Amino acid sequence: MTILFEALYKGNRYVGFDRDEPVLYRVEDGRLAAAVIAAKGSVSALRASLTSGAESVAVALDDPELRLLPPLLPEASGKALLSGFMGTHKKKWGGKTFVEGDEFTPPKWFFKGFGDWAKLPGEPLTVPAEPIALIEEPEIVLVYVNDEEGRPHYAGYTFGNDLCDIGLHRKDPGYNPYCKLCDTAVAPWLFLDTPPTTASGRVTITRGGETAWQGDFDCGEDALYYRIQDMAAHLFSFPAVRRPGLINYVLLGADEASFHDGFRIADGDRIDIDFASHGVTISNDVRFLAPPAL
Repeated sequence: MTILFEALYKGNRYVGFDRDEPVLYRVEDGRLAAAVIAAKGSVSALRASLTSGAESVAVALDDPELRLLPPLLPEASGKALLSGFMGTHKKKWGGKTFVEGDEFTPPKWFFKGFGDWAKLPGEPLTVPAEPIALIEEPEIVLVYVNDEEGRPHYAGYTFGNDLCDIGLHRKDPGYNPYCKLCDTAVAPWLFLDTPPTTASGRVTITRGGETAWQGDFDCGEDALYYRIQDMAAHLFSFPAVRRPGLINYVLLGADEASFHDGFRIADGDRIDIDFASHGVTISNDVRFLAPPAL
């Protein structure tokens, strides 16, 4: 599995391909997106385009001047969208899989925010001060780049935690847009491959320094009721998400989690999601924020 990541270092933007001993290659904002489009799915062409003749520097991942970024995140706010699908897993369909040839009924879709709303591992995830019942949601995140004519180009996938107030949704499904207005964590590592059939791991929620809840999950395509290509094709049938130059981060839905086991996430809890199948860990503290006085 080839991994790509972007980072800021000493005021400049770089791209890297090795998490263990990263050599970073200088790129300008938007350069990676243009290279993804030009490479037409070829990993070798993409790598050659980004490394050939580029200024390079070797940097340790724990260098305090290095700041990782969500993959392909543009500098300009509003040029990337974070959204996703609901009710996509087989567990929510009695273990069944969509039968090809049947009439396609698309899954429900939600808007999470602009791309720069995404939080990185290690950053706090903020939620409204009095949520009804929060739920962590380990998910695959597909990344697409729209070209100048609005055609989406698949760049690869990463992983995320779509934290949301499922209690608010269950109180009234019409409140779902509010339910989703909680921070989402997105890993900086972009896997340059087709979406995985299996992506499994374990969630650990810590409270006061001690484990409060643990559970396993699988968010790979084999765990889904829908085919990924069908969901993506339906989403990109809408011109609003095909705006030229737009980056789309698309969450594919989550397995059952702590909420379904009767656990309730509290202010200050730490959520560690270990995507063990891919060597990715997303760890964030949850923070309840009171609104300002109006």
